[in-house]
Amino acid sequence: MKLSDFDFDLPETLIATRPAVPRTSARLLVAEGDAIHDQRVTDLTTWLRAGDRLVLNDTRVIPARLFGVRVRDSSQGRVEAKIEVTLLEPRGDGTWSALIKPLRKLKIGEVVTFSPDLSATLQDTQDGQGHLRFNCTGPDFDAALNAAGAMPLPPYIAAKRPADAQDKTDYQTVWAKHAGAVAAPTASLHFDEALLAQLHEMGVTFTYVTLHVGAGTFLPVKVDDIAEHKMHAEWGSVSAAAADEIAETKAAGGRVIPVGTTALRLIETAGRAGRITAWEGDTDIFITPGFTFNVADALMTNFHLPKSTLMMLVSALMGTEQIKTIYAHAVTQGYRFFSYGDASLLLPPKP
Repeated sequence: MKLSDFDFDLPETLIATRPAVPRTSARLLVAEGDAIHDQRVTDLTTWLRAGDRLVLNDTRVIPARLFGVRVRDSSQGRVEAKIEVTLLEPRGDGTWSALIKPLRKLKIGEVVTFSPDLSATLQDTQDGQGHLRFNCTGPDFDAALNAAGAMPLPPYIAAKRPADAQDKTDYQTVWAKHAGAVAAPTASLHFDEALLAQLHEMGVTFTYVTLHVGAGTFLPVKVDDIAEHKMHAEWGSVSAAAADEIAETKAAGGRVIPVGTTALRLIETAGRAGRITAWEGDTDIFITPGFTFNVADALMTNFHLPKSTLMMLVSALMGTEQIKTIYAHAVTQGYRFFSYGDASLLLPPKP
């Protein structure tokens, strides 16, 4: 298939830069086969039923964007340069891979100071990224990073406004647990404790898995033939208990509904053999039309970028033509798009 098959016109005015308040007041487009219904997230209590299982990604977004200063002594005296760092992922040697702007102003061995408690030394560079070693580790690092860092908002939001203190709440799920993501599992941002309690009382169950969303989720597809696209890898884990819970729901005839494409990609990785099992590692699963879904029966997700791998994923679930219809409806009806935007509940017809 061609990249142009997943393109659509999106007015810039529909790109959300702040979430709905409260979270559950966001709009919810429900696509049930060929039918489309305009709802609110609070209406999930109408569309879900006892025996359904929501699969939730419990990754925690770290405040990965840092602004610091590099100081260098020269013949003209003390020279400072402002350095912006976006952490990508920890490495096995204790350093972090990071995007550094401008990388050319930082030499190997130089130190960038972000706060009185947090600084980092550039160890080396590779493929346009830097490898940084921080001055502290463990809980001390976590505390210093939380104090100095800003949330790594997606590029299409960051281009419109800087991250602020409110984003540290808004860009985090209420069940976030395991730190490591540099982007949020955004469909999950629509839930609060009250809605979770309502669903639990109805007989909806929850399973938690972990996929640390990386910056690669925002990388554009640059090839015309999508079969040639190399998917980014992200670390994830499905515990034995989580796999058993999902398998039991399938066996009982309940629906397994991941909240977010990250949770879906992870459970389908763990279910490649035809049934879900415990799994841990880096997944680069690329879901495109023609993919066989072994685990997910439906999906709750936000509205995605044109020509993105996530457009290909939802097209694989619902069918390319139906997704075009769904997105045309969303644009016409003024749904808000992307990370802080509205949501959809995609219920494909049973085969």
